[in-house]
Amino acid sequence: MSPRKPPAGAVTKAPNGLPYPLIENWAWQDEAACKDVNPDLFFSAESERGLRKHAREVLAKSLCGTCPVQRQCRDHAFMVGESYGVWGGTTEEEREPVLHSHHR
Repeated sequence: MSPRKPPAGAVTKAPNGLPYPLIENWAWQDEAACKDVNPDLFFSAESERGLRKHAREVLAKSLCGTCPVQRQCRDHAFMVGESYGVWGGTTEEEREPVLHSHHR
């Protein structure tokens, strides 16, 4: 019997910059304080600005502060170049200088 081939369209190699699709790479998300929270708390609407955006980010970051996997989440955001939302207690503006310095 020959080895089975993966089904058509199956992910067999991770895109550049992303970890391989192994459960060990993503299992930390099961422990996240936000796993059952509406993702809108972490991502701004396109029209959101100023005090409203800041208030939402403060609330999201306060939840991140209680999270047992905050470091893994933050590391993930930097590793994949996540440019939107609050990840691991950091906003897109806080990650931007670090992300841009890696692209030079």
